[in-house]
Amino acid sequence: MSNELNLDQYVPATGGVTMFTTSWCGYCRNLKRLMDQKGVAYTEVNIEEVEGTAEIVESFNNGNQTVPTLIFPDGTAATNPRIEEVVERVGA
Repeated sequence: MSNELNLDQYVPATGGVTMFTTSWCGYCRNLKRLMDQKGVAYTEVNIEEVEGTAEIVESFNNGNQTVPTLIFPDGTAATNPRIEEVVERVGA
C-alpha cells in the first residue's frame, strides 16, 4: 500500500487531528495534555505499534520518525507544533 493511500485513512474529520506518537515521547504526552485542556479532539496512533505509520511520519519529516507529528483535516501535517497552532488550525 502506498503512503498516500495509507495517509488517507488518517486524515481526521473537521475539528480534530490525528497524532502520531510513541509510548516514550515526553513531547507527545505534553501536547496531549494541552489538547485535552483546550478541547481539541484527537486520535492517537503509536508508530511503534501500527504498521505503516512510521513511514507516514518519515514522509513528513525528511525520513525521520519525529513525533509528535499531527495530521490536520486538510491533509497537512505539523511536527511538534505549539498548542496555539493546533487550536488555530482545527478551529477549537
